[in-house]
Amino acid sequence: MRADPIDRPGDLDAVRQSYDRIADNYVRMVVETGIGDVRTRPWLKASVDAFVDTVRDLGPVLDVGCGPGTVTAYLAEAGLDVTGVDLSPRMVENARRLYPSCRFEVGSATELDLADASLGGIVAWWSLFNLPRDVLPQVLGSFARALRPGGHLITGTHVGDEDVRRTEAYGGPVEWTTHQWSPEMYVGLIELAGLCPVAELRLPADEHVGPGLVVMAAKD
Repeated sequence: MRADPIDRPGDLDAVRQSYDRIADNYVRMVVETGIGDVRTRPWLKASVDAFVDTVRDLGPVLDVGCGPGTVTAYLAEAGLDVTGVDLSPRMVENARRLYPSCRFEVGSATELDLADASLGGIVAWWSLFNLPRDVLPQVLGSFARALRPGGHLITGTHVGDEDVRRTEAYGGPVEWTTHQWSPEMYVGLIELAGLCPVAELRLPADEHVGPGLVVMAAKD
């Protein structure tokens, strides 16, 4: 028996259109600067490598909010059976162009048809911060149900205490809200979803982005 549908964010269409508009700029930024490529950030790379080692033999992996596919491709190169999914069709077009050997699909984190206990791992790499505060717990609950016993979620997000309305990002006009979370609140939501946090990485702000948090959590 499937869980109740997740509430549809009221700004979902605006967020999708925003990412479509800036997708090409974002891809150029990643290619030219390496921002978004975990191989350029040693601590982030170590976190993803730990996730790979943990879920390698547990079954399929889903990269939710994959953008242009950088992390998806890294996971595939490491030997995981991974599929990337993103809200933005233009992001997915770029991902398929850049990584033609990988699988990518268009879809929202709120509308995934995930069978119970079907996945060995889920990646949500700075991809859930646009979800309203009342919707994120529902999405995390769907992730917990989709993971097999022993499966793991790895997720990164922006740290803060407020919602930031954005009208410009990556060199183009956007219409979205960045919902920031304190580490304690974010980890608490993961626990309430039914997952057990096993590691946290807290990142200070740098010249490109504000403070961040990476959490890996297990399904008992």
